[in-house]
Amino acid sequence: MSEWKTSACILCECNCGIEVQLGGEDGREIVRIRGDKAHPASRGYLCQKASGLNYYQNGKDRLTSPLRRKSDGSFEAIDWDTAIREVSERLLSLRDKEGGERIFYYGGGGQGNHLPGAYASGLRRVLGMQYRSNALAQEKTGEFWVNGMMFGAHVKGDFEHCEVAIFLGKNPWHSHGLPRARAWLRDFSKDPDRTLIVIDPVVSETAEFADIHLRVKPGTDAWLLAAMVGMLVQQGRYRADWLAGHSTGLEPVLAAFADVPVQQYCDIAGVPLSQVQRAVDVISGAGSVAMAEDLGIQMNRHSTLVSYLEKLLWVLCGQFGNPGGQYVPASLQNIAGSGRSSRRSPVAGAPIISGLVPCNVIADEILCDHPDRYRAMVIEAANPVHSLPDSRRFAQALRSLDTVVVIDVAMTETARLADYVLPAATQYEKWEATFFNFEFPDNYFHLRKPLFDAPGYALPEAEIHARLVEAMGAMPEQLVMELNAALADGGREAYRERFMRALAQEPGLVDLAPVILYRTLGPSLPEGAAAAATLWPVALGFAMREPESLRRAGFDGEPMVRGEALFDAIVAQHSGLVFARDEYADSWARLGNEQKIRLDIPELLDELQVLAAGAAELTSAEYPFVLMAGERRDYSANTIYRDGDWRRKDPEGALRISPQDADRLGIASGDRARVTTRVGSALARVAVTPRMQAGHISLPNGYGLDNEDGSRSGVALNELTSLGDCDRFAGTPHHKIVPARVEVVA
Repeated sequence: MSEWKTSACILCECNCGIEVQLGGEDGREIVRIRGDKAHPASRGYLCQKASGLNYYQNGKDRLTSPLRRKSDGSFEAIDWDTAIREVSERLLSLRDKEGGERIFYYGGGGQGNHLPGAYASGLRRVLGMQYRSNALAQEKTGEFWVNGMMFGAHVKGDFEHCEVAIFLGKNPWHSHGLPRARAWLRDFSKDPDRTLIVIDPVVSETAEFADIHLRVKPGTDAWLLAAMVGMLVQQGRYRADWLAGHSTGLEPVLAAFADVPVQQYCDIAGVPLSQVQRAVDVISGAGSVAMAEDLGIQMNRHSTLVSYLEKLLWVLCGQFGNPGGQYVPASLQNIAGSGRSSRRSPVAGAPIISGLVPCNVIADEILCDHPDRYRAMVIEAANPVHSLPDSRRFAQALRSLDTVVVIDVAMTETARLADYVLPAATQYEKWEATFFNFEFPDNYFHLRKPLFDAPGYALPEAEIHARLVEAMGAMPEQLVMELNAALADGGREAYRERFMRALAQEPGLVDLAPVILYRTLGPSLPEGAAAAATLWPVALGFAMREPESLRRAGFDGEPMVRGEALFDAIVAQHSGLVFARDEYADSWARLGNEQKIRLDIPELLDELQVLAAGAAELTSAEYPFVLMAGERRDYSANTIYRDGDWRRKDPEGALRISPQDADRLGIASGDRARVTTRVGSALARVAVTPRMQAGHISLPNGYGLDNEDGSRSGVALNELTSLGDCDRFAGTPHHKIVPARVEVVA
């Protein structure tokens, strides 16, 4: 058996450190996996889902050669020179004819696959691409906007030190979101001095640990949260003195919640008033409260409003910048963006939050005769045909485009509709990293070295983008020569001086910087870590922004010296390293809004009037159920696991239904049922469980992928979800409350 090698799991944002042994006939299989005890955050922890990583590394539909679509719709293999030349010519021709803003970019990295997003900036710059999106735009942009308005920064909860933990629409047992989630849940639940509150319509695995489970009726979280904030205001439980010194806009909030009908809203939410009061008593009386929301409400009715109410709940109790409260993490790279919405999409006029076009409007931006419609797409490390609402309409939109280029590891549902498919190295065949670095007080970064060489003609995305930029004639060759000469003659100090001078003279080079660095600094890095070159300015920038956090993490000297040392340490340390050691006061220094929390968001305070009108019924005689499309379970993960054989149980992704509904329908576990929505229908195996409320059904995420032989395991959820049913502020879809009916199939 081979030696143990370090890497990371790539199935969720935690990216736990792993150690693997390689084997198989050609040594290209991951045969054993265990947690990496040297990893700064996971410290040897690993959940069972990581055991299937070889199914990703050696997937059945792996791409190893560039492909070009033929006139009959089939694909033919072509060489890289032909692929790069033809893709460049087609995209440049379209730019020159229609404008680069008509070329849309989607993706740029999945879980743990973030370096490609940096290298794609060069291609977007050359082509003049102005519009882009990715999975965050159908999940997190509502919360991003609220964070931007209230804090001017991304906030997280300090669950390691909190007295009270609250999870809203989140099941960390499966979705994680905090390091060592399962171990943390077990330990937290055993501590008599700590309280766990879960707000979820389902008796999830996390809810089973809860001291207080507010089992809200599906789609009514906004009424429940408004009632809780109303209790704080009406009972004088908010921290007036603290708020006076640390916030603005308190009076409009107090006025808006002074007359909220608390009892009525609790009734709408289906949670007893006494239980809600107990939760508010615990929260308002606690020394520290940490809270986290997730897709259970971010893909639900009034999702942006709920994000706002959730934050009002703990801000009014003074839970920011304190041990066990909320904090602003030190970040090497801010993937959440500003949260601001300053532009609109060209056809639908949808708000662009943190630079991302809402996913729900992309198809409509294409399937029209508007002169500003998108004419081409570059799709990278993403599968929107499977992952976005109403997948049939999105597939239709792709087929109508002039050019579609897909850069990916596997022949996905999206790749099958492309004109060109460019094969990428897997995350275990290249240098890779994630910018999901949110921990506190010690934050870490993990650059992973490859475990294998890429097979066939697959290339790292950094190389693909560099070749495209060069083929388009946009690589500044003279600067590349001068940088290489500076590095050879004067080392990195001379290189840095020439690089910074170039950026000062021509600021537009900043978007091309990753490919320039890759071609110049990259070859000088140890162990072939050329793709890590884009991290060099990131490390230098962090040293300038956060000198004290970096110093406390053990990096001494002048800022540039610290930055260089940080970069070298990132490249050298293969189990990850701590790059920031924070104090609680640092969170206040990172706030926007002149280091004050802004409490009043007029648009969302006005939205409270919608709640006052009562809850519109989600169901009808035709669609009497509420479908939660996308539940996390033991053997559901993101769709980079394309081979369903990794699942040791629930191979088809059962339709979960309550015992009451099963009795009424005359259905039992193991039976088949047809689930029908306004958009489509699908067959599913049934599992009867008391976890579900009457009238509430669920299907898991990660199923329904199409195999090469035409077979499919489980339900492709987005054949059941709608483009039009979405949040009116952020455009995030209502996947968790899809009206549906269930019919027994013999």
